[in-house]
Amino acid sequence: MALKTRIREYREKAGMKQNELAELVGVRRETIVHLENGKYNPSLKLAMDIAKVFQVTVEDLFEFTED
Repeated sequence: MALKTRIREYREKAGMKQNELAELVGVRRETIVHLENGKYNPSLKLAMDIAKVFQVTVEDLFEFTED
């Protein structure tokens, strides 16, 4: 399974930079980069924190797809 994420889409729509989002959720900018590129699976807490920033559900941000 592969993780698809819409973080970049929501972040850009909000006019937010990667480092701003990282600061809001308490991670390094590199973590946001890896999340956006699908190279990192977030913890449930991090996924929920990011969803809260954009006022959406975790399912709106993340989707697992078959390879």
